[in-house]
Amino acid sequence: MTDRKPRAGQSRVTLNDVAAHVGVSAITISRALNKPALVTDSLRQRIDDAVRQLGYVPNRAARSLASARSHSVVVLVPSLSNAVFVDTLAAIHDTLYPCGYQMLIGDTRYAPQDEEKLLRTYLEYNPDGILLTGFDQNDAASTLLRSANIPTVHMMELDDSGRYCVGFSQFDSGYALTRLLLDKGYRRIGFLAAQLDPRTIKRGEGYRAALREAGLYQPHREIAEAQPSSVGQGARLLDELLRQAPDCDAIFCNNDDLALGVMFECQRRHIAVPQQLAIAGFNNLDMSAWTNPALTTVATPRYAIGAAAANMLLTLMAGEQPAQALQDLGFKLLVRGST
Repeated sequence: MTDRKPRAGQSRVTLNDVAAHVGVSAITISRALNKPALVTDSLRQRIDDAVRQLGYVPNRAARSLASARSHSVVVLVPSLSNAVFVDTLAAIHDTLYPCGYQMLIGDTRYAPQDEEKLLRTYLEYNPDGILLTGFDQNDAASTLLRSANIPTVHMMELDDSGRYCVGFSQFDSGYALTRLLLDKGYRRIGFLAAQLDPRTIKRGEGYRAALREAGLYQPHREIAEAQPSSVGQGARLLDELLRQAPDCDAIFCNNDDLALGVMFECQRRHIAVPQQLAIAGFNNLDMSAWTNPALTTVATPRYAIGAAAANMLLTLMAGEQPAQALQDLGFKLLVRGST
């Protein structure tokens, strides 16, 4: 036996190296690592000490070849800093980790080509399942998914094509919030949007549909930019909107970041909210309940979506069929002081 760790440039420590260090067979080491209860406490402690001392890491690729399972799940989201997806990732972890699955997380940065690259890379690890955000994969990514034939669930959006998905109707939520503003008596409702991912676009379609039904849609009250959303951008877009449509009496902001920026800019300009200008957001970020006035918004079930999507994927990975391919978890309008 030896206490030496491999030098730089040497091959990685193997199961046989750990076995030689402890003085038992490789089969015993494998048994102890995979099913610790099958070995004595003292032997398990010796093996754990050797694993730490030698820097042994199981060769997951080799294990997956032998078992046809990697115990990993690919999870691709558009942003790792957006609170919406942070909550969803937390739910996925809370659901998958107790079942022995690790997450291979990728940030697509709202770019289909980046999503394709991440898929191509992570598929090399032979994942047992895939969780994707939305349905806007490019042709190459869609081909990869079909060829891989790995259980896949889409999150945040709904689709009736038979693909497995968990989310809510982005169109209906945009329509409902606009309808709420109309029902409260507002007639000159603006719309501010950023990022312009498919979910943003569908909310805008809901906004336009509600106003057209009321005979009140006016294109000059709508501003959309492809840049990532931020509070500062909300303040800047308000300035632009009031220059081209100064008589707006309400604004539907595509998300709470923009809405908070609009509210802060209104305070700076001494525009009374909601007496002079009503403000509504989307996603119900934690801060939105504590502004003055509190922000009217749409509460989206982002944690519940992550948990339900992960559970659906667990069912598929077990070779079973979910009770339904599409799970609509809905949304909730939170009416507060800003409207």
